[in-house]
Amino acid sequence: MPNLSRRTFLVSAAVVAASAGPLGAAARAATRTPKVLVVGLDGCLLSRIKDADAPNLDALMTAGLTAPSSIYANPLAPTLSGPGWSTIITGVWPDKHNVKDNTFTGARFARYPDFLTRVETAKPQLVTYAVSSWAPITDTVFSSKVDTRVSTPSAEYDTGTASRAVAELRDGNPDAVFVQLDNIDHAGHSYGAASQQYLDAIHGADAQVGQMVAAVKSRATYADEDWLIMVTADHGHTDPGGHGGSTLQERQTFMIATGPALAPGSVRHDVKMPDIAASALAHLGIALDPAWDLDGRPVQQPAPDDFDALRGQLQARVDETGIPASILGFTHTPPAGWSVDNSAMGGGGVTEWRGWSFTTDEFWTQTQRDQNRECNVRARDVFAVADGDEWSDKSLTGSFDSTLVSPAYPVTGGRTATLAYTTYYRQESPQKGEVLVSYDGAAPVSVRTYTADVPSRTETVTLQVPAGASTVRVRFRYTGGNNWYWVVDGVRITQ
Repeated sequence: MPNLSRRTFLVSAAVVAASAGPLGAAARAATRTPKVLVVGLDGCLLSRIKDADAPNLDALMTAGLTAPSSIYANPLAPTLSGPGWSTIITGVWPDKHNVKDNTFTGARFARYPDFLTRVETAKPQLVTYAVSSWAPITDTVFSSKVDTRVSTPSAEYDTGTASRAVAELRDGNPDAVFVQLDNIDHAGHSYGAASQQYLDAIHGADAQVGQMVAAVKSRATYADEDWLIMVTADHGHTDPGGHGGSTLQERQTFMIATGPALAPGSVRHDVKMPDIAASALAHLGIALDPAWDLDGRPVQQPAPDDFDALRGQLQARVDETGIPASILGFTHTPPAGWSVDNSAMGGGGVTEWRGWSFTTDEFWTQTQRDQNRECNVRARDVFAVADGDEWSDKSLTGSFDSTLVSPAYPVTGGRTATLAYTTYYRQESPQKGEVLVSYDGAAPVSVRTYTADVPSRTETVTLQVPAGASTVRVRFRYTGGNNWYWVVDGVRITQ
């Protein structure tokens, strides 16, 4: 037998043995070493990637997942690079990491560290590497625990950043790599997102992404490695140029990803900006501790809820003139098992928001900017909304009184159960939101009431299930008039 190391012999033997049976593919994947590459394209719009000459990014989209998404606006944080990169790198939204601008004043990175620092803490034997053209990323967001942090000299800019990343990927042995390229954002500021120069900058960044991917694939050990490659952006740009405001174009971001469990050519709408960090950690075999309080969830582990199934039923605007007619974004038809009780609902008003509606961020936030709808960051894909403010923008009678009713969930009597849901509630008296539960069809009982603002968050309510009960329904009742709104998403019962 050749003089093989014990590790090499064990891996080789496992591959040979696995290839003989139907579980060969899974067994071979289990022997490969997980590695992660994250590439950030500052200020890049997914829509303009599709317009540009970008064969390498196109190839990644063909080979894996494309997930458009949107971010926040003030008062949560402006659409600037500091909050954007901090959200991507820490896996939490600005209300946790507390970066509100590019000064990083008040940042809570000790409480919510970057994902490479979490890698070093959990698995210090792994090699971590970060390089950026915008120095605050590697000087401030990533901590000194990261094995290598490089802020590229301004004279070298993206050329130097890309060449350093390529060298590390090709010649080193990194386990987790983060790279930030800045020139697309520069072109957006100088010429605008509608310009040819912006498309040219995307073309240049695309070539550099291609060099990195080629460096990964040229590695002598590539066949024994399992790479998750993710490409993302911190914010978008307006057509004239610039960002920081609340337009949907400024709030745009995305994930392009290739790796295990990501179907070629797939598109998803449930992915959010903090998922980059969570996905990287999960791929490296690092369990996500609930105490970390992450907002991201691994893209490899989708968890769609009932409302997401409505995406194919969404309709175009009816009364809302500020929403582009091309956007399909609302329906009043609930998913299977759900219902909406509008028996006490007033008449008339804006069609889209008469009673509980099911909608998306892209549609709902364009009803009226800068009324905090942009801060509904923890709802994903399709969510339910009761919006008395928008409903009241057209002649109406009566008041807003609508109840969203869940399916009958199975429970075991005499035990506690947990009701969990994502919510976002903005209050103006006499508005009220009320959560009620009903066991086996009995009269509903109130378990939570909203009469004050509640930021976007996941709520949990402990339910005492009566002895002998076998089912529970949940009701979300919103009453009010020309007031504000209530968002509900991700409803689930566990026991």
